[in-house]
Amino acid sequence: MKSLLQNLGVILVIIGAVILIASYAVGNVNNNAVLGGSLALVVIGLIVYIVMNKRITD
Repeated sequence: MKSLLQNLGVILVIIGAVILIASYAVGNVNNNAVLGGSLALVVIGLIVYIVMNKRITD
């Protein structure tokens, strides 16, 4: 469980990146909901990664 929490931020960033790549591959780059959602996943993933790794090492 500890390793899942430690990697949760990376998983969220990867999911956001996959959504961006998939929307580009399909040609749906003008949909702001998809782009904003994937941006939110990437930003939240970065924040979670920093916070969880700082908390786990302390």
